[in-house]
Amino acid sequence: MEKLILDMTNLEGTRVFGESWKILDEIHLKAYIGLLILAGVFKSNGESTSSLWNAETGRAIFPATMSCNNNSELDKLAPIRELWDKWVERLPLLYNSGLNVTVDERLVPFRGRCPFRQYMQSKPAKYGIKICAACDAQSSYAWNMQVYMGLRVVLDMTTGLRGHKIVCDHFFTSYLLGEELLKRKLTMLGTIRKNKPELPKELLNMKNRKVTSSIFAFTDTTTLVSYCPKKSKNVLLMSTLHKYATLSSSEDRKPQIILDYNATKGGVDNLDKVTATYSCQRMTACWPLVIFHNIIDASAYNAFLDGKLNRRRIFLEQLGQALIQATQPRPAVASTPQGQKRSRCQVCTHRNDCKTSTRCEKCNLFICKEHAYTICT
Repeated sequence: MEKLILDMTNLEGTRVFGESWKILDEIHLKAYIGLLILAGVFKSNGESTSSLWNAETGRAIFPATMSCNNNSELDKLAPIRELWDKWVERLPLLYNSGLNVTVDERLVPFRGRCPFRQYMQSKPAKYGIKICAACDAQSSYAWNMQVYMGLRVVLDMTTGLRGHKIVCDHFFTSYLLGEELLKRKLTMLGTIRKNKPELPKELLNMKNRKVTSSIFAFTDTTTLVSYCPKKSKNVLLMSTLHKYATLSSSEDRKPQIILDYNATKGGVDNLDKVTATYSCQRMTACWPLVIFHNIIDASAYNAFLDGKLNRRRIFLEQLGQALIQATQPRPAVASTPQGQKRSRCQVCTHRNDCKTSTRCEKCNLFICKEHAYTICT
């Protein structure tokens, strides 16, 4: 994946800038990703690039890592589809999803030109790139993702699952989808739109309906329920998992179908919440970069779950530091064995002519106290 990004970046950079293009390598790419993660940790994703690199008001680690006008920031990542597919193929290999899997849509904010930009009134950003995600309902691990192009999203993203319960909203739920999932040994639970032709008229009729009342309908494989939470309003759900008309013992007497749906529907919404907290999204007019930043956000959160750590901010900070470590001068770990001869420091200029008996424990070169650091063993 790194080689793919570098090859396409250098190809596009050479095409646009000619001989003035500086060829990028793995060190530059990892450093760039590390800076993006740190910008998310510092909650500086909305801050201008020039401000981050400012010598007085910015953060010192940014200009110390690379120039503000580095070639990598101009990359448009034209072949993002190939990179996206390789990344998505890797996601399910690193995590075993729980029994409940939530399928829902995400909207990555973007108002620039994009051939598949979507408008979603229910989302805070309204405009952006719609990404359908399949997440573990409990941990919100991103198990599979797909940029929405009007395809059969649920069937595509649940490929490889067996014995799981798929939770989705009315955008996906239908009787035919439930039947197809059953053929794959998967059950479905989700809300359903009122205009679906498979719904009986009795479930839609709200005349003389009592508040907290429920009406069930059954087939050999599917259960439908119409629940009335308040006057003249009903909530419709479809399930291929539930077989009985079970109600809760609380005052609202909600069906068990609704309770199970509420407990597992938030997997993707929680992923949006946690990735937005330390997002590396930057202001850009290039839609492939928007998708690339989303890849970094989701990958960093998945890695945090794999590590089973408690403090996500500390993890992201360590991750960002580790990725840019190759561009930073390595501190020398000094030791002074007894009886060691003296020699000139390998870092000092010859004008200073500084002699020392201290050697670096890693490279065994002579190093003076001015250029050595003391660390805990």
